[in-house]
Amino acid sequence: MTDSPRVRIDTSQPHTARIWNYWLGGGDNYDVDRAAGDRIRQLHPGIGEYAREDRLFLGRAVRHLVTEAGIRQFLDIGTGLPTAENTHQVAQRHAPEARIVYVDNDPLVLAHARALLSSTPEGVTDYLDEDLRNVDAILEHAAKTLDFTQPIGLMLLGVVIFVGDEEDPYALVRRLLDALPPGSHLVLSHTVTHPAMPDVDEAVKFWNEHGTPKLTQRSPEAVARFFDGLELLEPGVVSCSRWRPDATDGIEPAEVAMFGGVGRKR
Repeated sequence: MTDSPRVRIDTSQPHTARIWNYWLGGGDNYDVDRAAGDRIRQLHPGIGEYAREDRLFLGRAVRHLVTEAGIRQFLDIGTGLPTAENTHQVAQRHAPEARIVYVDNDPLVLAHARALLSSTPEGVTDYLDEDLRNVDAILEHAAKTLDFTQPIGLMLLGVVIFVGDEEDPYALVRRLLDALPPGSHLVLSHTVTHPAMPDVDEAVKFWNEHGTPKLTQRSPEAVARFFDGLELLEPGVVSCSRWRPDATDGIEPAEVAMFGGVGRKR
């Protein structure tokens, strides 16, 4: 028998979804998460900004897929705790009939998602309590809501970082993409290790010593490998703050340690 979300929620150890929620100004976190979040912010003062930029990247990418690429259905894996401007909110603002399946394996996310991730009357939102590694289960469930003969937007924001190199994260992403029809798009973001941002490495080291789940940093070049075989949209894999930013008055946004890109399946 599956434990209830309340039983499975561990408040004795900081958890990434709750810390991310804290950095974004949410209230779905505990003292242990706020303490860890503050310590990480001491090590890397810009961490809250790249959490914010990752969320803004999601919004711009989904808006592009709906308004420019004609995408009307999304598979969002690694949903995280619901905040403002979730995938379905952005998509259904432009296309009320859009259909979204959210996937996460965090019990706190599950409890909140069922209450907060509500659809427009014309569209659909569904939620699956599952791990990214269980590709077959995800695809089987998603097919109850999404039409796999039509293009799908695959959202993998800040989730592949929790798959270690020994688990072959590239193969996991490829299996998901192989199930999608031509015209589908991958939207992916990932924490990076970068010579210009040494404080990020210290923050990640602290996290892996004290938090859960553990994460794996990758170089920008390693992140770009997730898009192999896809048509990578301009400007490529860049800092999330620099992926097609809204009006900047000619000033390039500051770089953050969360890189992302969007690729189209031919």
